[in-house]
Amino acid sequence: MPSSTTLIDRFGRKVDYIRLSITDRCDFRCTYCMGEDMEFLPRDEILTLEECARLVCAFVDLGVGKVRITGGEPLVRKDALKLFQDIGRLPGLRELTLTTNGSQLEHYADDLRAAGVRRINISLDSLKPEVFRRITRVGDLSKVLAGIRAAQKAGFENIKLNAVLMHGINDHELFDLVDFAITQPLDISFIEEMPLGEVDHARRQTWCSNDETLKRLQQQYTMLASAESTGGPAKYWRIADTHTKVGFISPHSHNFCEDCNRVRITCKGELFLCLGQEDKVDLMPLLRGTTDDAPLRQAIVDSMQIKPKGHDFDIRRAQPSVVRFMSMTGG
Repeated sequence: MPSSTTLIDRFGRKVDYIRLSITDRCDFRCTYCMGEDMEFLPRDEILTLEECARLVCAFVDLGVGKVRITGGEPLVRKDALKLFQDIGRLPGLRELTLTTNGSQLEHYADDLRAAGVRRINISLDSLKPEVFRRITRVGDLSKVLAGIRAAQKAGFENIKLNAVLMHGINDHELFDLVDFAITQPLDISFIEEMPLGEVDHARRQTWCSNDETLKRLQQQYTMLASAESTGGPAKYWRIADTHTKVGFISPHSHNFCEDCNRVRITCKGELFLCLGQEDKVDLMPLLRGTTDDAPLRQAIVDSMQIKPKGHDFDIRRAQPSVVRFMSMTGG
């Protein structure tokens, strides 16, 4: 059973949310997330699914109540469903969620819901096949739309779309994306592009401020400020006379570090204490070749002392703030 131990960092913030990447691989190559010619990790350098489950158990034992499984694209990992089944009913786990590009949901939505996944985030940056292909390089929009329909049919408690708007690429689809969310009905969040990894476009020219996005939406819809929260960094507004709320994740324009409650674990078992910093603890040696999880739990507790106060994103820099791609840390 979960202990009464909680994870508190040196700034007094309680960490009760982890984002665990189970693969660095993906069937898309989104321009803001991955390089075009990625080199993926060999199998023996990534956590086994059994090690992933032990890791989740250790964090839940330390008071973490929310776990999000990410990638890459988590559903391209062979037997990924078994991990959801193994951890979905853990005592003390309040919420198990998934971030996905949606391409595999047509096949897995029902089983994920049965395994205990309550909420799901689906990336959708365009409703135009040619723009979608430009952003994802190889993605098939029809598969994602079929995945969204499958998720709706499976009966998740909440389905949220995630979109990264970029000037000159897909920002002209802002209203189309919101109208799509309204008609479904689904929620949607807009995420400012983050300076992680080298990309093949100039972020200073493509970056869209969420302040600007909100102003555009206020001209088209009646936007009602909301105090609702899903435990992450998004700030929400409701669209009057609809069932849709719009979230804004704004690491540049509205730094949300003061109430950060999350850490990220890569598929290599690297515990990153902040998405925008390099502070990390390597947990794989504490999992592989041993069945004693006491040192693992102690390392997690100790890691709270190196969690930084916040990230240092600056879109004006010529070089990325962090050289690793988003897909390496987890979406």
